[in-house]
Formats: sequence, C-alpha cells, structure tokens
Amino acid sequence: MGKRYGRGDWILRDVEVEAPAGEVVAFAGGNGSGKSTLLRIAVGLSRPTLGRVAERPPVVGYVPDRFSPNERMSALAYLTHMGRVRGLTTSAASSRAHRLLDRLALVGGKQAPLRSLSKGNAQKVALAQALLVEPGLLVLDEPWSGLDADAHDVLAEIMTEVAGAGGTVVFTDHRESVTRARATRTYTVSRGRVALGGPERRTTEFRYSSDVVLTVPSSGRVPLDLVWEQQDGVLEVSREVSGVRVRVSREAVDALLSTALQHGWSVEQVTGTRLNHRTADAATNGDMR
Repeated sequence: MGKRYGRGDWILRDVEVEAPAGEVVAFAGGNGSGKSTLLRIAVGLSRPTLGRVAERPPVVGYVPDRFSPNERMSALAYLTHMGRVRGLTTSAASSRAHRLLDRLALVGGKQAPLRSLSKGNAQKVALAQALLVEPGLLVLDEPWSGLDADAHDVLAEIMTEVAGAGGTVVFTDHRESVTRARATRTYTVSRGRVALGGPERRTTEFRYSSDVVLTVPSSGRVPLDLVWEQQDGVLEVSREVSGVRVRVSREAVDALLSTALQHGWSVEQVTGTRLNHRTADAATNGDMR
C-alpha cells in the first residue's frame, strides 16, 4: 500500500501491515513519519493511492491527534447526538454518554460547553465518542496526550477490554517505552516506510527492571504531581496512600529518580527485579497492573 497527494513525494510506500483481532498494535515514529496518515487510511478517512485496506470491521472508533471543537454544545449533548448518528436511540445514546463521562471523570461537568474544555478533557470526550458503539477497530492517535493520571489508567483498561472482546486496538505514540509497555505488536514508521518490530527484542530488553518507591516528604508538603505513565521506561504504576510505586526499566531509573526529586518527591526505596519471560511478556503487552 502507498499514499501520496497528486504528484508529490510518497508519504507512505510499500506498506504491509497486519492488525489481527484481539491485539493491541502500536505504530511508533517521529513527527512527520506518516503515522497519522496511516491511521486515517485505516479508519477510512483517506484512501490509499496504491493498494487497499482489507477486512475493516463495520464499527470503527477513532480518536484523532487533535480534538478541539469550538462548539457551545455541551459534552453530553454532543455525545448524545453522535450516538444517534451512529444508530442509537436518544435514550441509549444519553445513557451510554453518561456512563463513559463518569468513567473518564470529565472535569467541569457533563453540561460544560465543548469550547470551554481543556485539551485533556476534550480528549476524554473524543475517546467517549469513539466508544459509544462497541468498536471492532479502535484507532487512537497519540491518545495519552494531555490526559491526567487517572484517565491514563482508564484508557489502558479500555484498550485491554476492546482487545479482550475480540476487537483490534491501533495506536500511535512517539515514545518507545509506551509502545513497548502497551502493545502486543509494534511497527516502526520512518520516512514513509513501515517495519515490524520483533517481540523477542522487546522481551529481552525488559527482562531487567527496578521498583522505585516514592513518598511525600516528612515535611508534609504535597509535591507537584506527575503523570508517571508518561515517563520513559515506566512499565507499571501502583498508587498508595503515602506515595507511589513505579516499576521502570533498569536503564531509565536514574532519569526517573532525577525527575521525581525535582518535583519534590522523596525516594523511599529502589530495588532491582529480574523479570522472567512470562512477566516480561506481560509487561510489554500491557497486562501488568
């Protein structure tokens, strides 16, 4: 498959991608590599210049990289309308919208106008509209951008649920640590070319990790919060009453500690962990919580 506009340069070339049911597929690459174009083709918003997309599921949920509607319509009204467009009754669409906004913890309330929402909360509405009808294919372009820590956890749960129900999840992220931790299959996109990354490589790289326990200082001063899931090398995050426990790849420990100290956290403990093959596979597939 290939894509270009007019007689311009090829944006994507010689692309062969498989996204089987039940898998979470990641596309990693820098800005301008062709990731977003590939996703728009996957959902049917753009046609390939050469080749075709085979066996696209009938229900596709899509979250673009930017969702900032300048609308006075409330989040709830927008989602109810989108549900009706997708074939739901008004009551079913409204009920589904309520449940999704509650789960994603929309800040500002369900009646907040879309134009008043922050980037992170607009992203929650975008995610909710993609889930109004259970998707056979869920496509997410840089989905963690702007989301708060709790929403990160909910998004990870949703991705696992969609794949567990036999759907396919496809997402992009420029951070290799995120694609490793969440995806069952990873493709690298560079200069319009797409290559499959080997799972054996990911398993080997994540065989060694460290557990870092961070606490609120004894002074009682609450440190600035961090979205730990966005830090490089993070595999798992567990929040506790006194602080947080972060499992991180061994090579990323120093950077994590430096970031934590800069934001006012105290380091309680750092312990090394040797992951066996089964645990390492779970870490790269996003099954560890």
